[in-house]
Amino acid sequence: MLAQFTIFPVGKGESLSKDVAKILDIIDKSGLTYKFSPMATTVEGDWDEVMALIKKCRDRLRKTNDRIYTSIVIDDRKRARNRLSGKVEAVEKVLKRKLSK
Repeated sequence: MLAQFTIFPVGKGESLSKDVAKILDIIDKSGLTYKFSPMATTVEGDWDEVMALIKKCRDRLRKTNDRIYTSIVIDDRKRARNRLSGKVEAVEKVLKRKLSK
C-alpha cells in the first residue's frame, strides 16, 4: 500500500520547517520506505504499519498544537510491492526516458 500524506499545524505562521522536521524524523526512524517532497510524503507498507505511523505523527504534533491539518491519499493494491519506485519506473519505461525525481 502507498499512502501519501500531508500533516502540519494550523495557526503557527508561515514557516513550519521545525514541525515538519519532527514528523520526518519519526517517518525516517519507522523503517518504512518513504519519499519526502515539498508538498507531501509518500510511505509504503501494510495498512496497519502505515496507519500507525500516521497516527504517531499526528500524536506528536498534538503535543504542541491545538489544530492539525491532515490529508491522506491511499493506493491499496493487492500483492503490490515496491510501488514507491515501481510506479515511476513503469511510466519511465513507457516514455523510454528518465523523469525528474
